Amino acid sequence: MGTLKLIKGKYTIYRWTICGLLFFTTTINYLNRQILSLLQPLIKYDFHWSDSDYGTITATISLAYAFTLPSVGRIIDKLSPKSSVTIIIAMWSTIACLSALSCFLIEKIVDLPDSEVLSMVTNRAVLDKITSWSILIFVVIGCIIAMGEAGNFPSITKAAIECFPNEKLSFATDLFNSGVVVGIILAALISPFLATAIGWSKTFLVFGIIGFICLILWLLLYRSPQKNASKNNAKSACKSQDNNKGETVFCDPQKKISIFSYLKYRQVWAFAFGKLMTDGVWWFFIFWTPAYLVAEYGLKMTELALPMALLYFITVFGSIFVGKLPNYYVNKGMESYSDRMRTMIIIALFSLLVLFVQPLGHLKLWNGNGYWIAIILIGLSGLAHRAWAANILPTLGVMIPNEAITSISCIGGMAGGIGSFVIQKCSGIILDYSLVEWGSKYKGYTIIFTFCALAYLIGWNIIKILVPQFKPIENA
Repeated sequence: MGTLKLIKGKYTIYRWTICGLLFFTTTINYLNRQILSLLQPLIKYDFHWSDSDYGTITATISLAYAFTLPSVGRIIDKLSPKSSVTIIIAMWSTIACLSALSCFLIEKIVDLPDSEVLSMVTNRAVLDKITSWSILIFVVIGCIIAMGEAGNFPSITKAAIECFPNEKLSFATDLFNSGVVVGIILAALISPFLATAIGWSKTFLVFGIIGFICLILWLLLYRSPQKNASKNNAKSACKSQDNNKGETVFCDPQKKISIFSYLKYRQVWAFAFGKLMTDGVWWFFIFWTPAYLVAEYGLKMTELALPMALLYFITVFGSIFVGKLPNYYVNKGMESYSDRMRTMIIIALFSLLVLFVQPLGHLKLWNGNGYWIAIILIGLSGLAHRAWAANILPTLGVMIPNEAITSISCIGGMAGGIGSFVIQKCSGIILDYSLVEWGSKYKGYTIIFTFCALAYLIGWNIIKILVPQFKPIENA
């Protein structure tokens, strides 16, 4: 009876304050995630990057993100929620501030009198030095940012689990996850104008300082439930009751299975190839769309804001609905492998819309505003990717033992990172070749968009070949 009274007790404002902090953290994290691609036109100009140089940076970030996922997750498991969130915020806030110092570092390395003259250098030896050192600096920065990004959601989710009872956890998670939407749209709307007004390096610094403000608030306000006098016992009582329901299944701690032991199963290879072929498409849209709008349509920095905000709006808000597709299958009784594969081929066909980005976007009847058509088509293709991502694991995951899901998700993440690495680097090479050999980047982007359109059909066929019918993994 005493437990029930505690469960019915009024929840303190404190835990919703923590939810607000987690929302703020997620928002700032996604502001930092988007800033490199949005400011790329300015950074590229100052450091004399080719598209291949930028491709090297984005490719390395993709690879670092994928391969740090498993190790970062294990580290976070060993830390308290307060410590893990503190480390993650400090990491990407520090790196944002260090990014702002990259011009100063290059100035000292190449012995220039002023960082303002970086873009005006014409001496080939000095140019090569500026380019190579700036690429190295941003590769290192990108790798550390990738580690911070890989740990963001595991750490804040762990904090939410510690603060909220099970019946409130889903709602709280939805609230702080909405920071993703706010963060990427704010990045698109704010960073181009801010960079135009104060410069791209100071824009990094502003976002880094905001991150440290978030860190200070986190350190001042967060207390674990066991140590916090502001929080009542309702959460502890609910958690106790949740544990007594017997709904949680714990794996045998003595049973440790190597992640690579699952590679002998065709179902795992199907999932890995599905990610390998498609994850890089999404990251191409994220990393290269601002550069595409500048190269193909001559947009200025401030003119990027609304098109990029529209792109993010379509993909993120659309993903809220497509993410519910697995539940729709369950409610409609469409749980068979063939039903899900049928849906995934529809998604793959929907991705063919990106084939029309170049021809429709450059039609003369748009009077120079064809980039809006291009953005809508890229946005819809990005939405198709979110639908694919929301369905590939449920489609193949039903054949995989529960205790193996996390390991196989890591395998898929690493495969996706490798695929993204290849696409990012090849995109830069193709665009440079197109500019030199064909006089513009039009054909280069056409080649890349063609691959992006076909990647999902290729991935679907590989999955179907490897797993032609439903067959669960046994004796894993």
